[in-house]
Amino acid sequence: MGVPEAEVRERAALGSERAVAGATIGAVGMAVPERVIENAPIAERLEVDESWIVNRTGIERRHALAVGERLSDLAAAAGRAALERAELDGEDLDLILVGTTSRDEITPDAAPLVAAELGAHGAAAIDIGSACTAFVSAVALARGQIETGCAERVLVIGADALFGYLDPDDKRTAGLFGDGAGAVVMGATEPPGRIGTPVLGADGGQADLVYATRAEGKLRMEGGETFKHAVQRLTAASEQALAGAASEIDDIDLFVYHQANRRILRGVGERLDLPADRVVDCIANYGNTSAGSIPIALAEAEADGRLVDGRRLLLGAFGAGFTWGAVVLDWGLDGAAEPARSAKSDGSSPERSD
Repeated sequence: MGVPEAEVRERAALGSERAVAGATIGAVGMAVPERVIENAPIAERLEVDESWIVNRTGIERRHALAVGERLSDLAAAAGRAALERAELDGEDLDLILVGTTSRDEITPDAAPLVAAELGAHGAAAIDIGSACTAFVSAVALARGQIETGCAERVLVIGADALFGYLDPDDKRTAGLFGDGAGAVVMGATEPPGRIGTPVLGADGGQADLVYATRAEGKLRMEGGETFKHAVQRLTAASEQALAGAASEIDDIDLFVYHQANRRILRGVGERLDLPADRVVDCIANYGNTSAGSIPIALAEAEADGRLVDGRRLLLGAFGAGFTWGAVVLDWGLDGAAEPARSAKSDGSSPERSD
């Protein structure tokens, strides 16, 4: 069951009245490891044809961290690319949120390491751990921080490296996952901003369908059941996010869903009757990068000319837990507040000391 449409609209209206600022989002960056793994070696080990993997998932290749490479470095590279696009640096940030399930150590979290690498001295840095939904969850939380005046500039990163957690002999997961990271910059502007009311949900009663235990350290999945839940939850969350943003399907320029499996993308598209040319699908070259998949998809859409300022997007994700989320937004940082340190009262730039 989802939140009734009338209640979604009421919450959205109430949130707009209470907001002291609006939130914007834009300036995407991404990073993937240089190491590329084609389907051939995976198919050979599983004793299947390469077409078996493509037909079941849509995946043709994926990137994976090499020995000695770290997730935090990959996340920082994506964050740095997004900051450069926004013409900002680490010192401009109030908050860094890193959505990930696969940080390098049990502790510390990835976010403080990323903050240090980006020179974001003094910024809050927090990991968000809602599996493949982590990027959407982080966008929702950043929106709240901005709207309540707790932050003006937020870097949101989705990054995962799950390839190393796969059992190469498990047909259900061996060909599914890759490693990658993506990031966006979020900023403050006049209310109501450019981001609609996010929809987030969870159902821990289904946790045994996608999991990895500390003892085994391998990712396990019941693919058939997960597929059914994913299509159902993504469809419902999309409808609720549209209602919260007072939007219709025809108002959306791009649907950017978690790139888990091409069959899931098609299943959601069929249920919502989405135009195929407005659904971003880049899973062939990256596989399921978990929290990294939506910002990577945003970067791919920008690269092929489909993502420009002013476009209205619907982001949606579903992941282990189960968790899910969706949000409607208008892309672009236009109107966002300039960093407080970037201009003196006389309009000149302040000197910086390193």
